[in-house]
Amino acid sequence: MVVPLLVVGVDRCRVDGDVAVIVSNNANFVKGKPGEPILISWDDARTLFHEFGHALHGLNSNVTYPSLAGTSVPRDYVEFPSQLLERWLSTRPVLDRFALHSQTGQPMPAELVQKIKRTETFKQGYLTVEYLASALIDMKLHLAGATPIDPRRFERETLAALGMPSELVMRHRTPHFQHVFSGDSYSAGYYSYLWSDTLSADAYEAFLEARGPYDKAVAKRLHDNVFSAGNTVDPAEAYRKFRGRDPGIAALMRKRGFPVPAPAVASEPKATPSGAR
Repeated sequence: MVVPLLVVGVDRCRVDGDVAVIVSNNANFVKGKPGEPILISWDDARTLFHEFGHALHGLNSNVTYPSLAGTSVPRDYVEFPSQLLERWLSTRPVLDRFALHSQTGQPMPAELVQKIKRTETFKQGYLTVEYLASALIDMKLHLAGATPIDPRRFERETLAALGMPSELVMRHRTPHFQHVFSGDSYSAGYYSYLWSDTLSADAYEAFLEARGPYDKAVAKRLHDNVFSAGNTVDPAEAYRKFRGRDPGIAALMRKRGFPVPAPAVASEPKATPSGAR
């Protein structure tokens, strides 16, 4: 079990001179027996890459004011770089160098990697619906304003209106849903995890559409417009500069194993009958 903790001491900024970056990634891995190496699971490794994505976001910061530096971006954007970096874990250069068998020294075989990748779409329908239920309840609660709310009734009626399948439950039931009112970071913002996943899936396909995960031109656009920009540029505009367009949901649907909706096609204008005005 790994309990990662990202500590960002100082993001690079220049308001008081060129301040160097200090970033620390700390992870508590279960120690092996005396004389044995520390072994980590695939999930541990993915979490390590995720947290290092936050670190890179801070390390590459290149702005003037500390309040706009590094990871000081909107909540629904801060998880984008970290979720994106997870995708490099399964690339061969990483596996061949780091995913080595503790006894034989051999890299993880391709067949095992494919098995792991096939599990990524397992139960995604359930996971997506239970998450969305909580995200929508969170948003509806904050849209209610000063209206008096009976939490149980509100939850029940809102889920019914949303068409929530009776076989599923919310990921976080209202009584213990701490994201809702724990602070401004997540108030009406639980949706942000899914939006970040949408961005990261779409962004990774920019690499696949080019020369692959290590395409230098795409990486430079990502660095210049996302990793180094902090909050000096509106995130929507920054993403457009990187990707050349707004993000779409097709990449997320492919990642989760869902059918990709067909793009909307503008209907042809109806012909005006001869003589009509």
